[in-house]
Amino acid sequence: MGGVDKAFIKVGGVSLIERAIARARPQVGELMINANGRLDRFDEFGLNLIEDRVQGFLGPLAGIFSALDWLHANRPQAKWLASFASDCPFFPLEMVERLVTTAESENVSVAMAASAGRHHPVFAVWSTAIKGTSETVLNQGGFRKMDGFIATLPYARVEFASEPVDPFFNINTPDDVTTAEGLMVRGAANG
Repeated sequence: MGGVDKAFIKVGGVSLIERAIARARPQVGELMINANGRLDRFDEFGLNLIEDRVQGFLGPLAGIFSALDWLHANRPQAKWLASFASDCPFFPLEMVERLVTTAESENVSVAMAASAGRHHPVFAVWSTAIKGTSETVLNQGGFRKMDGFIATLPYARVEFASEPVDPFFNINTPDDVTTAEGLMVRGAANG
């Protein structure tokens, strides 16, 4: 995206981060943002900001464990962490409910979204009973990929309809922004 902070790219006149917050907030008891770099760019949203505890921009798994570490220290009663990505402007509004229901009924540690034959581990719920910390999983365990770590746990996939629009369509190029705006104008996406 030409070095632009993807979270602040506008789709239909609204930034991706604002869209993500609007879709995620009603699904959770408390919303926080995991980010690195200048955290003050998110100050306007008034949410807890959590930086990766292990440095080096190690990817989404670093964010998951930073948030789990934060929950253990600050919200010990929490049972689930829900994770979202800001670059998917159409993720389901009932996602967390469906994922938690599946995770609890199947007694798994992680339930992740899937659509069109692909799974989306960034869109998941994570049990706060998962053993490990940022340091033990990322540094000592050497895990970097979410799929590799999830494979060590009992997990489930929850399929979401991909028609008329895949709810996990993500913005990676300027053409994707144009596509997303077209989907919204045609009413194909609940954007």
